[in-house]
Amino acid sequence: MAEERLKEINEFLQRMSKEFPEQAKALMLFIRRVEEKGYLDTKTKELISVALGVAKHCQWCIAFHAKNALDAGAKPEEIIEAGWVAALMDGGPGLMYMIPLVKFVDELSKK
Repeated sequence: MAEERLKEINEFLQRMSKEFPEQAKALMLFIRRVEEKGYLDTKTKELISVALGVAKHCQWCIAFHAKNALDAGAKPEEIIEAGWVAALMDGGPGLMYMIPLVKFVDELSKK
């Protein structure tokens, strides 16, 4: 399921880059600047993004940032804990979005 969401993201961004190159270029530059190491390291930023994906109820965001968090050295338990922080702040709906988070982490961490 995570791989399917990641594929959808990639296909969507490729299409937008072709159809709306100026906007896509500006967005990708902004994303790179925000996500690069600064006062916070990449892993911390990705864990924050995981929590925000859960709180905003975005399965694509959860898949994307769970993968990036793993790639940045986060342990599956750290990613799930970030989801718990989101559930604390968001309540029941955030808790329910931990379902795809746990599934995505299980799927992606087996690789």
